[in-house]
Amino acid sequence: MTPAADVTLVVLDVDGVLTDGRLWYGPDGENLKVFDVRDGHGIKSLIAAGIGVAVISGRRSAAVTVRMRELGVSDVAQGVGDKARALAELLKRNAIDARRVACLVDDTPDLGLMAAVGLPAAVADAHPDVLAAAGHVTRARGGRGAVREFCDWLLAARAGSK
Repeated sequence: MTPAADVTLVVLDVDGVLTDGRLWYGPDGENLKVFDVRDGHGIKSLIAAGIGVAVISGRRSAAVTVRMRELGVSDVAQGVGDKARALAELLKRNAIDARRVACLVDDTPDLGLMAAVGLPAAVADAHPDVLAAAGHVTRARGGRGAVREFCDWLLAARAGSK
C-alpha cells in the first residue's frame, strides 16, 4: 500500500462518499444532492497543497457538475460503468502513476477502482466488502465529513514526512 504522504491524486466517488448516499427524487427525476461544506474545504485544501482531485461516479448529476466546478475539480467523469477503466484513461491523460493515487469509496461497484490504486480507502459506513479491501477507513460516514477527514489525514501525513 502506498504511504499517504506519497499520494499525488485523490479520486472520489459521489453517492455515499460526497453525499450520504440518499437520492432525492421529485416528479421530474433526481433534483437534489446534499454536500457537506467541510468536505469542500478539504478538497480545496488538497488542491492548494498540489494534490490533484478527481471524481468518478456511476451516476450523472447536474448538481455534481456545479459543485465540482465551485471547488475547482476539473477531472469529473459521470455516468461511468467501469470506474477502473475511467481511472486508467485519467492516469494516462495526465501521466500519473496509479501507485500514487488514493481513492475514497463506499460500495461494491468501486472494488475495481480500489484494486487499481495505491491507497484504497473507504468511508465508515461502506459496504463490508469495501471495508475489507480498504487500506484506510474514515471514522466519519459518507456525506458527513468523511472526505474532509480523509483530506486532513493525507495532508497531515505529507506534513509529517517533511
